Amino acid sequence: MATSEELKQRIETAIPGSSAQVTGDDGHHFEAVVVAPQFEGMSRIAQHRLVYDVFEGELGGRIHALSLQTKAPARTSS
Repeated sequence: MATSEELKQRIETAIPGSSAQVTGDDGHHFEAVVVAPQFEGMSRIAQHRLVYDVFEGELGGRIHALSLQTKAPARTSS
């Protein structure tokens, strides 16, 4: 069984500079909001693929479902 904290750590380790908020209380179904500078200029599909690749082979099995929201960090004007 997976935990929200485990998924958060794996995402943040695999995508340097990212910040992830992961929720889920049954060990199989999770929701994640991931903010990463690498997402800048990427399509939403490419962003999701980058996160899903972290769990290759586990989605649909040990991790039954992972719902994602992804975005690049907000830019601040100087």
